[in-house]
Amino acid sequence: MKRIQTKKRKAKQAQPRKVYHAFSSWRFVFVSIVVGIIALLLITRLAYIQVIEPEYLTQEADKRSLRVTQSVTHRGNISDRHGEELAISVPAYAIWVDPKTVKESYAFNDQQWQESAVENTRTGKTRYTKKKFFESKKWPALAEVLDVKMEDLVRIIERPNARFVYLKRQVNAPIVDYIKQLKLAGISNQLESHRFYPTGEINANIIGLTDLDAQGIEGIEKTYNNFLQGQTGKNRVRKDRLGNVIDHIEVVKEKKAAGNLQLSIDQRIQAVAYSQLKRAVKIHQATSGSVVVVDVNTGEIYAMANFPSFNPNDRSQYQPYKLRNRAITDTFEPGSTVKPLVVASALAHKKTDVDEIINTSPGWMNIGGRRVRDGTNLGKIDLAMILKKSSNIGVSKLALRLQPGELQQTFADFGLGNDTGIGLIGESMGRLPLRHRWSDFELATMSFGYGITATTLQIAKAYAILGSGGKQYPLSILKIDNPGEGEQVIPRNIALEVVHMMEGVSEQGGTARKARVEGYRIAGKTGTSRKAEAGGYGDDYVSIFAGIAPATNPKFSIVVMINEPQGDRYYAGDVAAPVFSAVMQSSLLLSHIRPDDENNRYTLLDQLNDAK
Repeated sequence: MKRIQTKKRKAKQAQPRKVYHAFSSWRFVFVSIVVGIIALLLITRLAYIQVIEPEYLTQEADKRSLRVTQSVTHRGNISDRHGEELAISVPAYAIWVDPKTVKESYAFNDQQWQESAVENTRTGKTRYTKKKFFESKKWPALAEVLDVKMEDLVRIIERPNARFVYLKRQVNAPIVDYIKQLKLAGISNQLESHRFYPTGEINANIIGLTDLDAQGIEGIEKTYNNFLQGQTGKNRVRKDRLGNVIDHIEVVKEKKAAGNLQLSIDQRIQAVAYSQLKRAVKIHQATSGSVVVVDVNTGEIYAMANFPSFNPNDRSQYQPYKLRNRAITDTFEPGSTVKPLVVASALAHKKTDVDEIINTSPGWMNIGGRRVRDGTNLGKIDLAMILKKSSNIGVSKLALRLQPGELQQTFADFGLGNDTGIGLIGESMGRLPLRHRWSDFELATMSFGYGITATTLQIAKAYAILGSGGKQYPLSILKIDNPGEGEQVIPRNIALEVVHMMEGVSEQGGTARKARVEGYRIAGKTGTSRKAEAGGYGDDYVSIFAGIAPATNPKFSIVVMINEPQGDRYYAGDVAAPVFSAVMQSSLLLSHIRPDDENNRYTLLDQLNDAK
C-alpha cells in the first residue's frame, strides 16, 4: 500500500508546474492611460475655472452665503417740555409667509375637498363647487390669532411663484411666541418698530401718526419725519447654511441714529385744555373747537388742543376730519377779537388818544347806504368802554379815521394773513385782502372782524404781541432754550394801554364775566361772528374768546374757538369764556405764576408810566 502511495507522489512531482505572471503590461498601460486622461480632464477643468473663469465659483458661493443685513434704527421719541413721552417706538413683529416653502413642505397635505351645491335663483340651475377646509387645527388657529379670514390665507398661500407675503404687521411678542409653537412651515417673523402714543387722543391732532413702515404721514410726525426717522444701517456678511454670521465683509450704509424731539407743549396744560374744550363742544352741541396757549415772552406753544380727535393707537378710529389740526388749518372771521388791534392802530397813527370820548348815539349809523349797529345805545364812551361793551359804532368811527393801508398794515404786523413761524405742515395763512380801494362800509366791517379770516393760532399770536409789550416772537412748537429778543411791531406804551383797556371785558358790565380767573387780573375780548355761506351769512356762529393773563405782567395768551354752537346761548361770553377761564387758571398755577396781590403789586399803570 505504502509502495503505491509513494509511486503516486513521485509521479505528481514529476509533472511540470504552471507559472502565473503577476504583471500584465497591457493592463498597466490601459489603466495608466485612463488615469492620465482623468487627471488631464481634472487639471483642464481646474485650469479652466482658475484661469479662464476664476470668478464663477466665487459668485456661486457668494450667492449662497453672502447676505446684506440691516441694523434697525428705531424712530426717535417725541416728548413734552418736561420730558413726558408723547410718542415712542416699541419693538413689534411682522408675520410673513413663503408660499413656495409651504407648498414644497406639503404643509397643506391634510387639506380635503368638500363639494357644495349652489342653486342659481335666476336660471334655476344648480352649480357644484369645491371648497377647501382643513382637518388640521394649526392653520385655522393661525388665521384666528392674526384676525385673517381662512379664505384669504388660502388665497395668499396659493399665489404662484410667490416667496414673500405679509400676513400681519405690528404684532406683539406673545402672538409671535404662539405662532412659533404652531411650527408651521413657511411662516416666519421679522423685527420692526411700532409707534405708540401714550397720551392718545389728547395730542393726536398735533403729533399726527406714522404708517406701518414708520413713515410720518400727519402732523409733527410728518413735518420732522427725516429727523425722527434716522437711517437704517446695512452690512454685508457671510452666513453658513444654518444662517449664522461667520464673517463681516463690509458696511454698505452707515447707521445714523434717529433724533428725539422735545416740544414746547406742557402736557399738563394740554390735558386740561383738551378736556375743557371737549366738554364745551359737547355741552353746546358744537361741531368742533380749538384752544391755543402761547407764552407771550418766547412764542412757545404750551398747548394746542382740538376736538374732535381720535386715538392714534386704534387705527380703526382713523377718519381724516378727526385728524385735522384745526388750530392751524381752519379759518374763520375773527369778529370782535380784532377790535383791540383797531384801537392800537388808531393810537399808533395818532388818530385818537386814550382819553377821547366817542359819541355812539343813537346806537346805529348808516355807512355807504348800509347800517352798522350796536346792541344798545351806549351814548358817549371812551376807548376802554368801546372794548368793554364791544361797540361796533365806536370801533367803526376809529377805523374810518385810518387809511385802509394803515389798518391793513397793523393787522399784518400782528400776524394776520401771514405765516406764524410754527413750521407745521397744513397751516393756513388766512385771508387779509390787500387792495387800493375800500368802501367805508368795508373798512367799518373789517374793524369788527368781517371780510378777513384767521386761524386760532394767528389770533393767539396777535394777543401775544399785545401781552409782550408790542414784541413779535416767531411761534414755536419746539422747546426754546434761548429765546431771541423779538421784533418790536408797535410801541410798548400803546400795547400796554390796550391791554389795560381790555381788563374791563371781564369786569361788571363787560361781555365776558365768565372769563374771570380767581386771583388773577385778565385782559381779553369776545368775538361772536356769523358764518359766511353762499350769498351772505347764515344762522351759524363762531364763538371766540382771546385773552392775556396776568394783566399786570402777562405770561400767557390763550384763544378759545367753538365752531357752530347750538341753542340760544351761542355768544362767546357764555360759550368760549368759561373754557378760557379754566385753561388760563390751570396754566398759571401749573407754571407757578403768583396770584395778583391787590394790596401791593407792580401794576400795569406803573409799567405804562415807565414806558412813557
